[in-house]
Amino acid sequence: MDEDDFLPNRPQDPLTQVVRQDLDPLSQDELAERIEVLRAEIARVEAHMKAVSAHRSAAEQLFKK
Repeated sequence: MDEDDFLPNRPQDPLTQVVRQDLDPLSQDELAERIEVLRAEIARVEAHMKAVSAHRSAAEQLFKK
């Protein structure tokens, strides 16, 4: 699969811009900071996914009765 298969088709999408950014001009400190920011974003998205899943499960249980 090509990298573009994972990216939204909107060129102005922030995720597309982040993934395509040239990393060469960044220092090691800037790269480390970028990694920490990305890890925090991953944690935020995972927490949201967990909350959505719990909400869906609760709704399924409610309407199952």
